[in-house]
Amino acid sequence: MESLAIFTTASFFSRPFRLSNHVSAKHRVPSLGFDRALKVCCASETMSASQGDRVAEKGKEAKLWGGRFEESVTDAVERFTESISYDKQLYKQDIMGSRAHASMLAKQGLMSTSDRDSILQGLDEIERRIEDGQFVWRTDREDVHMNIEAALTDMIGEPAKKLHTARSRNDQVLTDFRLWCRDAIDKVVVRIKHLQIALVTLALKNEGLIVPGYTHLQRAQPVLLQHLLLAFVEQLERDAGRLQDCRVRLNFCPLGACALAGTGLPIDRFMTSDALKFTSPLRNSIDAVSDRDFVLEFLSANAITAIHLSRLGEEWVLWASEEFGFITPSDSVSTGSSIMPQKKNPDPMELVRGKSARVIGDLVTLLTLCKGLPLAYNRDLQEDKEPAFDSVKTILGMLEVSAEFAQNITYNRERIRKALPAGHLDATTLADYLVKKGVPFRTSHDIVGRAVALCVSKGCQLQELRLDELRSLDPVFEEDVYDFLGVENAVKKFSSYGSTGSECVANQIDYWVTKLEIK
Repeated sequence: MESLAIFTTASFFSRPFRLSNHVSAKHRVPSLGFDRALKVCCASETMSASQGDRVAEKGKEAKLWGGRFEESVTDAVERFTESISYDKQLYKQDIMGSRAHASMLAKQGLMSTSDRDSILQGLDEIERRIEDGQFVWRTDREDVHMNIEAALTDMIGEPAKKLHTARSRNDQVLTDFRLWCRDAIDKVVVRIKHLQIALVTLALKNEGLIVPGYTHLQRAQPVLLQHLLLAFVEQLERDAGRLQDCRVRLNFCPLGACALAGTGLPIDRFMTSDALKFTSPLRNSIDAVSDRDFVLEFLSANAITAIHLSRLGEEWVLWASEEFGFITPSDSVSTGSSIMPQKKNPDPMELVRGKSARVIGDLVTLLTLCKGLPLAYNRDLQEDKEPAFDSVKTILGMLEVSAEFAQNITYNRERIRKALPAGHLDATTLADYLVKKGVPFRTSHDIVGRAVALCVSKGCQLQELRLDELRSLDPVFEEDVYDFLGVENAVKKFSSYGSTGSECVANQIDYWVTKLEIK
């Protein structure tokens, strides 16, 4: 590669250098040798006026916004107002937005192509340093935006000062945050699919297994285990749908809205929007920088997902107990007790249940934060990042460990089989039998209720009642009644769309195997 040299107003470098290999072809432009340039800038005995402006009293660096201020902020204020400790997570999105903005400014004649190229080259180097762990994040530079811009100024000098033309930190942070949320949604949706696949695979392994279905946590009707597991798959599908709908609504670009009123400079907001793969720019500049409904919707979708995962966790925690004994988690997803050597606890799913509170709390935090804020931007909104970061991190972990748990549990068929007779689970099917014989449902309900009472007094099951005992309740009973009694017969009689009948469930399984591309 040919050697190229560039000059800046901050200091003059006449020695050519070779471009580093990490620079993409589109950014092969005249640029500084960044490490050398930074050392020279720091070691220079002669400081330009522009550099001198960035040094404040007591050795502190002057803020990029500090032109009208005569004093630095106190250490306490600096510590209290910084956000770099957490918003540095947005570095990749911030650099993406700056690349798009610089390219637009150059196209619109608001900076030269050589300045643009220097900026792009510098941003590439900063991104490399961040990802290699070589970048020093400074609290006195407040946030991710100021850290990157100040580092870029240290690196390439005067051209970097043109990058903030026609933008504010208000629209900049919103652009970064929308890009981050867009990426995060994609990650959560992928994790949801992984859990769905794990649940459908678990269902496939347990074909034909009948379990008690519950309402009010009381025995209700027999259902196929596959049907029960697919209920969670359906809920997760709606969760994914909410997230995808949210992604559509958040995918609009704030960049160019500036502080709140837009700008009089001839920018092209559609160009930056397209470059960042947004649908279009946001129509109203005040709305663009002041609302957080996109992240409220995202956290709301996460909270609903967390509720579904918590219910799944509760189901498995109950079923793993000695009282139920329906499932046995493997040792790889269980923990023990520090004092009781016999214990084997389904801790991961207890934590899934518990961590749902965090995800709900993150949503409530942000709802409370936004309540009553006047338009447009307020510094309160700096507090929107940490709840969002926590919500995403937590929900990703919950989804991952739920899928892991699903892959490491065994259903105890014999224990479940022995438990099935309790609760007269075929009672509703018996009522359906009477309806088919022409008996009004309310009358059928009463007859079967008396049949159950008879069973309770005798200590037997409905299928164990003699035909004459059934006829004593109503003469409509015939020999064919026994085709409706017992959990196996009861399950076979379900035939409505979406029911737990074997054929219906088989169709559901086929649907999900195809949709989730399970091989």
